[in-house]
Amino acid sequence: MQLSTLTTISRYKHPSVSSKAKRLIDITGALVGLLITGILFLPLFLAIKLDSPGSVLYSQIRCGLNGDRFRIWKFRSMVTDADEMKKLVKNEASGHIFKNKNDPRVTRVGQFLRRTSLDELPQFWNVLRGEMSLVGTRPPTPDEVKNYSSYHCKRMLVKPGITGEWQANGRSSVEDFDQIVDLDLSYQTKWSVVYDLTLIFKTIQVVLVRHGAF
Repeated sequence: MQLSTLTTISRYKHPSVSSKAKRLIDITGALVGLLITGILFLPLFLAIKLDSPGSVLYSQIRCGLNGDRFRIWKFRSMVTDADEMKKLVKNEASGHIFKNKNDPRVTRVGQFLRRTSLDELPQFWNVLRGEMSLVGTRPPTPDEVKNYSSYHCKRMLVKPGITGEWQANGRSSVEDFDQIVDLDLSYQTKWSVVYDLTLIFKTIQVVLVRHGAF
């Protein structure tokens, strides 16, 4: 991906980026999410520590709105040297995204965290800071973005979200990157505050039945 591509797309401002109503929902949701995170922190801390040595939290650099980089936070669901082991694991997804249904780097507790999406609770801090939204696109890594075409770059015209079109309508069962991009761009077309709320409630339902998660 060329730097000029991001410069060009950043000139366009998607209405969701400047929506005060969306930001208010984000702040409210983030505060509620952080409260839940605080309540669950001790049991999750103990479970992660007892299951696998290393830090309880995991952070990684991701690309957000217009490709701006930020540090994302999660509860650690993999072994501590997971990034170094990535090259040893087969990518079962197609395109600029990495997925493996039986990833050997995922710990036992990590499998539970991922099925229930509890590993993503710390991302409410990113939402409160304004780096993410409750609803948006999946935040890619810089390594993924450097291989993007100009079409792929369009998915970064909105803030990345904890959930979004593809999470609510398939979650991890969607394994083709171009299909994810299509869903992301479809979200941009259909976006409204009401639609965001619809995706949030739909995501809650999907998480509760643990559909498509790994």
